[in-house]
Amino acid sequence: MSETVIKVENISKFYQLGLINHGTLAKDLQGWWAKIRGKDDPNSRISMVSNKNTNSDTDFIYALKDVSFDVQQGEVLGIIGANGAGKSTLLKILSRVTSPTSGCIKIKGRIGSLLEVGTGFHPELTGRENIYLNGAILGMRRHEIDKKLDEIIDFSGVEKFIDTPVKRYSSGMYVRLAFAVAAHLDPEILVVDEVLAVGDADFQKKCLGKMDDVSKKEGRTVLFVSHNMAAVKQLCDRSLIIEKGSIIFDGDCGEAIDKYTTDEMSEFNKFLPSVKRYGSGEAKIVDFIVDPKKPECAKEIKFTFVINSSCEIKDASCAVSFRDSMGNLLFQFFSENMNKTYVLKPGINKISVSVPQCPLVEGIYRSSLWLGKNSKNVLDFCEDSLFLKVFYNQEGKFIDNRKYHIIFDSNWSD
Repeated sequence: MSETVIKVENISKFYQLGLINHGTLAKDLQGWWAKIRGKDDPNSRISMVSNKNTNSDTDFIYALKDVSFDVQQGEVLGIIGANGAGKSTLLKILSRVTSPTSGCIKIKGRIGSLLEVGTGFHPELTGRENIYLNGAILGMRRHEIDKKLDEIIDFSGVEKFIDTPVKRYSSGMYVRLAFAVAAHLDPEILVVDEVLAVGDADFQKKCLGKMDDVSKKEGRTVLFVSHNMAAVKQLCDRSLIIEKGSIIFDGDCGEAIDKYTTDEMSEFNKFLPSVKRYGSGEAKIVDFIVDPKKPECAKEIKFTFVINSSCEIKDASCAVSFRDSMGNLLFQFFSENMNKTYVLKPGINKISVSVPQCPLVEGIYRSSLWLGKNSKNVLDFCEDSLFLKVFYNQEGKFIDNRKYHIIFDSNWSD
């Protein structure tokens, strides 16, 4: 029977808003005396005074509320949730970076943490010196660190800069060395936050392989927070979903991911009123349907334009484009590229395009829609009218982009 190495019992963490000192005792006393007399703090910012809310419910914010769970030795526990849900706060409490407001935590073993870029490193020390510093914090002796030193440097890939102060490292170099130190200095429990996203694809793959080895071959425990569902699925057997500071699901990793991604769908893959919209107005796009509602990379995906036309229009064509989070155009589907045009009748019309293999990897993309006639006249253009969320492929299939050039395979129909 496996041994429980982490036991969390009803921990909560809340912060009181506005409790920040002024930097000097005199100003703190002025603020205290003003509060006693029911006056505004003379040292507070004008915006803080003018926007003051007397509702006491807004004075506190719960980062975590009554969280309880156990982790067994050798288990890899995934922790997923939206930004601000409380994931990082939980890891900071487990790593003893901060303390809970209430509740109890019992931990058996040393914890190696990788929470934020730079956490645990002294910027003025070299990479080599920081390795020894982290080892000392974990309670290791110098000769124990000496045995691991070459392995750590080799894994990190920063051997050329190992004697350079880490304040001169890029964020990627920082993470490489920090992960190498955390994974190789023999902590019984490894805690990893989303910081691996800073590294390149090869290093992320290398890290996932190392965490798999750490848990399965060495019997150590891993707590892994990530927004990359494919990585969570690959690494973890059990996952927690945290929402607004509380655990709403604790169980099988596959079930957790399905629940989390399904709940997320309410915010994505819906036609939205476009801020930037123009065209002649003879016909307008009134809806844009994504099928299936939960599209996966390398699987078939179908888009349907729903168009309201005020008159009959010949030689109409449609296009949908996709951009990444930085606004870079990735590709577009254009009906005329496939020698397909349409006759729009007065009233509601539907035009569909199916793509045999969705060429997008897991992520969120901005979609703009175009409706025109004779290739040149714009009837309706809707910029960023849909945020398309594509999910990882549960069957492990990936698209081979090499067979695609400017025009992707697509089938246009009425």
